[in-house]
Amino acid sequence: PDSQFSDRTQPSFTEQATYTVSTMSNPANVIKFLHIIENLKRTKRTGWVDNGIRQPESIGDHMHRMGVMAMLINDPALDREKCIKMAIVHDLAEAVVGDITPHAGVSKEEKFRQERDAIQGYQTLLDDQIVAQEITQLWQEYEDAVTPEALLVKDLDKFEMIVQAMEYEKSDNKKLQSFFNSTKGKFTHPTVKAWAEALYAERKQHFGEEE
Repeated sequence: PDSQFSDRTQPSFTEQATYTVSTMSNPANVIKFLHIIENLKRTKRTGWVDNGIRQPESIGDHMHRMGVMAMLINDPALDREKCIKMAIVHDLAEAVVGDITPHAGVSKEEKFRQERDAIQGYQTLLDDQIVAQEITQLWQEYEDAVTPEALLVKDLDKFEMIVQAMEYEKSDNKKLQSFFNSTKGKFTHPTVKAWAEALYAERKQHFGEEE
């Protein structure tokens, strides 16, 4: 979707700024925000629930390992700090709307609208301060999927999923081939491609068959 926030003045988050009380969100509202996103720690990822996984990961679990993966990317052409931030922001809206999968019967447009409204609600709650605007802009950049950083984080989103799929195949003695089929050939960054090939090789060796 086209950016919904292109008419907003874009502050630079890499510039040093003088910190004053006026640049800080209301502390009570920050606590409210933290209580809302606590849902990410409790809400289980829908794909695993639907596949009968015994102890499915939470949305927060998924985002955390994505953030670590972003730290492991050594590419001077990318803003690594932005990638890390984007990884831990990209699913923040799911604290409000839940983990809506393609099988939920919700259109892409409606899913985007619901998630955008949640992100805008966070920005309002956090008094529209610069840090709140950064969350909004990182989320929108991820959704637009145009910048190299956004494309990398999209790769990490898919890759973290198949790493988790293999882990559940081993722990729950299940075949989760559909997750590998849906992501095969869709990785774009060379490092993530190499990681995926290593995972495929490990999976083949573990199961003793062609995957």
